[in-house]
Amino acid sequence: MSVQCGMWNFDQRPSAPGDISKARTTISAYGSETVHEYSEQGIQLFFLPFHVTPESESEVQPFRSSSGRLVLWDGRLDNRKELVGVLRTDLKGKQTDVGIVAAALDLWGIAALSRLIGDWALSVWNPEDRTVLLAKDFLGAKSLYYTLRQNGLAWSTLIDPLLLTGPQSFSIQEEYLAGWLSHFPAAHLSPYAGIHSVPPSSYVVARPSGVSVQKYWNFSHSKTISYREDCEYEEHFRAVFGESVRRRLRSRSPVLAELSGGMDSSSIVCMADAVAARGCSETPRLDTISYFDNSEPNWNESPFFQKVEQQRGRVGHHVPLDFRTYWHPVLDPSVFAATPASGINLSENADYQSYVQAGGYRVLLQGIGGDEALGGVPTPLPELANLLARGQGRKFFRQLLAWALTRRATALHLLGETLGQFLPNFIGHNVLAKPTWLVPEFEKRNAKALRAYSRRFRFFGPLPSFQANLAALESLRRQVSSVGLSPQLRVERRYPYLDRDLLEFLYAIPREQIVRPNQRRSLMRRALVGIVPPEILERRRKGFIARAPLTSIRTELPKILERTANFASSRARIVDAEAFRNFLEKAANGGELLLVPVLRTLLIEAWLTHLESRTSIPIRVQEQRGAKCLVGGIAPTGT
Repeated sequence: MSVQCGMWNFDQRPSAPGDISKARTTISAYGSETVHEYSEQGIQLFFLPFHVTPESESEVQPFRSSSGRLVLWDGRLDNRKELVGVLRTDLKGKQTDVGIVAAALDLWGIAALSRLIGDWALSVWNPEDRTVLLAKDFLGAKSLYYTLRQNGLAWSTLIDPLLLTGPQSFSIQEEYLAGWLSHFPAAHLSPYAGIHSVPPSSYVVARPSGVSVQKYWNFSHSKTISYREDCEYEEHFRAVFGESVRRRLRSRSPVLAELSGGMDSSSIVCMADAVAARGCSETPRLDTISYFDNSEPNWNESPFFQKVEQQRGRVGHHVPLDFRTYWHPVLDPSVFAATPASGINLSENADYQSYVQAGGYRVLLQGIGGDEALGGVPTPLPELANLLARGQGRKFFRQLLAWALTRRATALHLLGETLGQFLPNFIGHNVLAKPTWLVPEFEKRNAKALRAYSRRFRFFGPLPSFQANLAALESLRRQVSSVGLSPQLRVERRYPYLDRDLLEFLYAIPREQIVRPNQRRSLMRRALVGIVPPEILERRRKGFIARAPLTSIRTELPKILERTANFASSRARIVDAEAFRNFLEKAANGGELLLVPVLRTLLIEAWLTHLESRTSIPIRVQEQRGAKCLVGGIAPTGT
């Protein structure tokens, strides 16, 4: 991804030479291209290009629009042709993505943001009214952070320049850590108190008088799509899914796709091949990378991703997994890891990194979102809740019985589950399993984050299924916004199942098209016959690792327990180290293993330890009630 960074002094004084030098050095570490700079009236702008699309080669940023705005753009504009048709007279031949965006902003102002479809983050300096505009697309796949200073504003797609420049120091945001320990942090948070992330589908306007944050677009619950026949839904799905994949194949270099053998990744690769066969692909080649563990009987994906490879007539790159490494996450000591997901070192990561670099890949396709959007988890609750909210009693009880038979549960139990979705969280709403080894005060202060910000259904207003879709989208936004950036591996991640037009279609059709009793992923399976191998479409829900974690934790337990003797997260009053040790010992002896919370706890510990080694002030305990900061005075050293 391209790097954009800006510093604005409200009093129009130039930025300190030391801050400019630090920002330039930090940004330069993320690529071999030249850092472009611009300076005037107290504004200092930096841009490090990462050329992905063919048009990006001719971009010059910061880009000055006809009205005098200076635009920094990192992203992919999917509806280029549509916008060019409308803006042709304003473009004056400049049909780069940033040129199109600048013309749209000149013509429509803030209203242009909702018309920019794709994955993007932008910042705009308007010298006429002395404002800075920061905005991100509906998903928030690109990072963009900002911080207010004593008499100014700084922003960047990287956190590092914000930490290194300016007079202030920063502390760790504990709600952010709580988010990591449950699912993922809220998308508007950064790891550091005082540094904010621009929320998805929102814009920030900064003036010397203050900062405002507004949402510019959202899905509409009033939009519905209804057809007479199943085949019409299937045809529409093939069209929007194919278009989503086509958009994400736009690359000047070969594209790499993750291929796990499950339905999500397999469907992306097979649809990409179908798009290429029609002559619509805008990449030289699509390659695949697959992870496997043949020692795990419940998770041997090799036979399935090999079916896709046989259909393609091409073998991808295969990476063996070693689960033991996950118990010992290590952050690369040669670079500063600004977030827990930055610079993580696992054996398969090294294999993956070398393969990406050798192949010249700049785009990675991932299947994130397929489960949530297309019924990978076959829950009947949104459909049953819809029928209750609509007052369709007869159909409700018919579907209740059908689903009860499918799930081998009593109708009374399923009725209770459905009603529970409308009750407050503490009564009936299902939440994720959370760690049992947290310090009680930390847990109490961050209850919402530890419940993954779960919400009950509202009986009135949008249909419960629409509410569930938006809740799932928020969860996915948190996930994609937490992806770490590392200077050693620059690759643009693209998510075909999180395309705005595709999601609008899926949110507008009847829930029973998505999933039916005994028909998990009903629409997807029906629509992709003849495109995806039948062995993939007909397989059961992909198995999860069961034996490998239990086996490996027994062998690795002494090393894990040794690390807990001096837990940074325990000193920071986040984790009760003794409770954590007791839990691990019970799990190693056959007890319950909360795999994700345990791995997240070890990751947070590795990150806090990394910060101690890379900052000038060590972690200190903040015991006062309601404290939002756990680590004081972050000042990265050695960068």
